[in-house]
Formats: sequence, C-alpha cells, structure tokens
Amino acid sequence: MPHADPTLPARLLQLVLDGDLDAALDAGLMDYVPQHGDADLLPGHPELPARLLQTQQQLQRAWAARARYRHRSQRLARRAAERDARRAPPAPTPALKPALPPAAAAILARAKAKASGKTA
Repeated sequence: MPHADPTLPARLLQLVLDGDLDAALDAGLMDYVPQHGDADLLPGHPELPARLLQTQQQLQRAWAARARYRHRSQRLARRAAERDARRAPPAPTPALKPALPPAAAAILARAKAKASGKTA
C-alpha cells in the first residue's frame, strides 16, 4: 500500500537528519511503515527506510526507559513514605482536661493541704 503522501518519508528523513524530532513526530514518524521504493525517494539516501525505522526504535526505547524511571521513582517514594510512617512516633494524644474545674481543684488542693497539716 503506497503512502497517502508520497513525499512523507523524504520529509520525515529530512526532519530526522536536521535533528527536529518534534516536527518529525508531528509529521507522523511513528506511523511510518516502509514501502517498496522508499529507498529511492531521496537521491543519495538509500538508507531512508532503515534510518526512519532506527529512529522509531530509539524513540520507543527512550520512552520505555522514561516510563520505567517514573515508575521506579514512584515506587521508591511510596516505600520511603511507608518507611517514614513506620518510624514515626505515635501521634500525641490530646491533653486530657482536668476532671474538676480549676476553682474546684484549688479548693480540693487547699483541703488536702489542710488535712495533711492536721495529721502531722
């Protein structure tokens, strides 16, 4: 099946050779499938099909490596958070309110002091 745009492979190779991979991707680099006669599209560049396929493979490997790196980073962050959670001291319990209001506690304290003073 011939390319819908017969100049597409030549344009893709030119973009790849210029180092403009973003433009090559936008133009359809990853959808390129070699066809009979592609090697003759650009005079002096019989490597056109092989070079485009090689570039596709390099990009796919780079994207796979980036995905592995991101997954690894997420996994390490999750493990660090779990480890930190295990190492963290237990959450402090809220301060308990005294059973008596302050005025009643003061009266009780005076009464205890007075009672202990009588027995001594």
